[in-house]
Amino acid sequence: MGATAGVLPAGYRHTRAALCIGRGEDTFLAASDALSRWEVHRRAGLRVEASGPAARGTDVVLRWCGFRIPCRVVYTIDGPFRRGFAYGTLAGHPESGEERFCVERRADGSVHAVITAFSRPGRWFTRIADPAARAVQRRMTARYLRAMAG
Repeated sequence: MGATAGVLPAGYRHTRAALCIGRGEDTFLAASDALSRWEVHRRAGLRVEASGPAARGTDVVLRWCGFRIPCRVVYTIDGPFRRGFAYGTLAGHPESGEERFCVERRADGSVHAVITAFSRPGRWFTRIADPAARAVQRRMTARYLRAMAG
């Protein structure tokens, strides 16, 4: 299991964000299905080249604004109230770290999109432009959360 499943490592930026995306089983199932099929990433504006649905060991290359963003799914979550996955960055990714995408159905019936991540600059240009890279990461986190709502 990856580090986003527990205490996030020191020396990285930490991101934790959530958004209520609706209520009920239908919302939970639709959002978790879209997430596992990479549809959430497409809705967020990325091109997706994946070797299959999000499963442990699946490689995916995301493309955005000319950037090639390679990742590998390091674990999945498949429970009755929580579903999702985490991927880690691969060589060539602008950042170094891990990001978990999760859909949670809570006791009150509400359904939440939840993102947990840790990262730091992984390439020379993201080290130089770190404030801009942080802004992009915040923007993409918000887009992912909204995209889980459909």
